[in-house]
Amino acid sequence: MYGAKATINVWDPSIQMVNEFSLSQIWILSGSFDGSDLNSIEAGWQVSPELYGDSRPRLFTYWTSDAYQATGCYNLLCAGFVQTNSKIAIGAAISPISSVSGSQYDITILIWKDPKLGNWWMGFGENTLVGYWPAELFTHLADHATMVEWGGEVVNSRINGQHTSTQMGSGHFPDDGFAKASYFRNLEIVDSDNSLSGVQDISIMAENTNCYNIMSSYNDQWGTHFYYGGPGRNPKCQ
Repeated sequence: MYGAKATINVWDPSIQMVNEFSLSQIWILSGSFDGSDLNSIEAGWQVSPELYGDSRPRLFTYWTSDAYQATGCYNLLCAGFVQTNSKIAIGAAISPISSVSGSQYDITILIWKDPKLGNWWMGFGENTLVGYWPAELFTHLADHATMVEWGGEVVNSRINGQHTSTQMGSGHFPDDGFAKASYFRNLEIVDSDNSLSGVQDISIMAENTNCYNIMSSYNDQWGTHFYYGGPGRNPKCQ
């Protein structure tokens, strides 16, 4: 695989502790999960009070070439991601934001590999280039990706031994559906010819379905899509 694309519903999940975060993103991965050589390129939106000083959802990027040990960073906090667009700022707040039973807003993110130079590019919206991750940052991703993931992630600090109440997505469970639960739609992957194709089947995973969950589906308009997220701590999630 040489990239991935999705349209991601934007919300402002509540964060319990300042050092926790909630994000919704695409992962482009290669290397081993059990070693120190995992390469990852990530982009999406996140709420991180520690990183940004507020609770607004922000466009972000991330990369690592050694399984999050010593290399890589968010946004432009270290040498790595090269921003080429002067109008779309990495780390900028995204607005407007979706509301429960109200208007829904989403962003489209595409990550793909330039076959000539080997750099990994990020696109935003329809066809707007934001910047790139240089090929030389990576080992395994200097070639191609072996796995692509779409989804949400939170930090669970377990203050006082309890599960965090930091929300994922909208804070609603996926079975609440459109305008309540957050979604990823029109999942696509990039092949070696640099062409996009819809994802046919995905395997879904949720670490603790009582805290956050995921439900995938398919239709002609949204292609392969899923609802995901949840409230975190609740009577069934302690």
